Amino acid sequence: MIEFELGSCSLGCVLVAMSQRGVCAIALGDEPAQLVDWLRQKYPHAKKGADNAVLLSRLQQVLNYAEWPESSLKLVLDMDGTDFQRRVWHALQTVPAGQTRSYSDIAQKIGKPAAVRAVASACAANSLALAIPCHRIVRQDGQLSGYRWGVERKKLLLQNEALR
Repeated sequence: MIEFELGSCSLGCVLVAMSQRGVCAIALGDEPAQLVDWLRQKYPHAKKGADNAVLLSRLQQVLNYAEWPESSLKLVLDMDGTDFQRRVWHALQTVPAGQTRSYSDIAQKIGKPAAVRAVASACAANSLALAIPCHRIVRQDGQLSGYRWGVERKKLLLQNEALR
């Protein structure tokens, strides 16, 4: 069973969903309904949390982290992806707040230097915003590239982290 809760912060609406194994989705957007629709495409039977104290606590952790990224976001994650995607996502989790890496850097880190496009695809498939910090990945020239939750949010996240 997947349960979710919604909140808001300076980045807009935030959705956090949990399975029995851990947090399985963190989504950012402008409208709660869009986030719920996105989640239900992935998990059709997802339902709103019913006073789930653990889920509410996880939502609060994510909201706090969005505002103060120097704090740690220690969540048990339920990463739903291929082995390659999970390798990329684990590598992304090692990029410190306030720093960026290129897709090529991540491909090198996981021992697949020719897999730059596959790394980009893994970033695009990430459904755990903030917990798997794809926003810290930039093009080789340092310019911002796509971000599932919007390039403007990516820019805000990076600016907020740089200030901390």
